[in-house]
Amino acid sequence: MSEGDTPGSAASSRTLVVRVKPGSRKGPLVEPGDDGSLTVYVQERAVEGKANEAVVKVLARHLDVAPSRLRLVSGRTARIKRFRID
Repeated sequence: MSEGDTPGSAASSRTLVVRVKPGSRKGPLVEPGDDGSLTVYVQERAVEGKANEAVVKVLARHLDVAPSRLRLVSGRTARIKRFRID
């Protein structure tokens, strides 16, 4: 087991599929998808990670969790991302 892994930790974390719409006039906004994913609209452009930072803030507010609990698992430069909630 690596540091930070504890028995039962997988049960306490959750993975979300997020479709990001950077540079949107609708943002900040979160809409649920039919497939269980979330679509997040942010006004920030996808330049130098600005949109990713905005997505973390919007998701944290929407899910009522601290931004530090959200981890980008995959999709750093893609519009479809996976986030883990710790």
